[in-house]
Amino acid sequence: RFTEGPAVSDVGEVFFTDIPNNRIHRIDNEGEVSVFAENSGESNGLMFGPEGKLYACEGATGHVVRYTPNGRKQVFLRDIKGNDIVVLPDGSGYVTEPSANKVWHFTAEGNATVVDTGIEFPNGLITSPDQTALTVSDTRGRFCYSFRIASDGTLTHRQQYGWLHVTDQLQSGADGMAVDTEGRTYVTTALGLQVLDQPGRVHFIIRKPKNGWLSNVVF
Repeated sequence: RFTEGPAVSDVGEVFFTDIPNNRIHRIDNEGEVSVFAENSGESNGLMFGPEGKLYACEGATGHVVRYTPNGRKQVFLRDIKGNDIVVLPDGSGYVTEPSANKVWHFTAEGNATVVDTGIEFPNGLITSPDQTALTVSDTRGRFCYSFRIASDGTLTHRQQYGWLHVTDQLQSGADGMAVDTEGRTYVTTALGLQVLDQPGRVHFIIRKPKNGWLSNVVF
């Protein structure tokens, strides 16, 4: 009913959430779709981390959980109503909480700290290919925001990034994002998939396949 959170495993399987139906689905390498998890807490954003664990932001419970490859669930971060998540190779990462205007940093051990509160509706987020910068989308604005990632996980040098094309309501509808090996950023928006070069200029927009909310993108 509402698909979100696409994430790719090490073996190329695609996982995605169906928030209203409370499920996480898996598409295997043959293209077959199956249910990976029922009663998923209205999970939204997903991303794989170390050891093949699948991290999920549960909107209903307000927790961030992670699944083992065989589907066993563990609560990882409590009392964060996360929307989207990015996990780094060392198990640390970032999660957005739009309803509280917060971006959180978390450690591999599960300690979480607020690292930004200045975005009206922080939604999708992604790191640069070298993982030295973090980009966060603002659904209600026309910019994304770029940060430098400090060695302790804090965020510095916050700046507007990417002048997105917007609707007549002057909102981008920016949601989930992906980045390619050349450093281009792909932002899902109300007008389609906007592709930004490294300096943040929109080079082109891929039209939406239908007139619905474009929620997320993954390679």
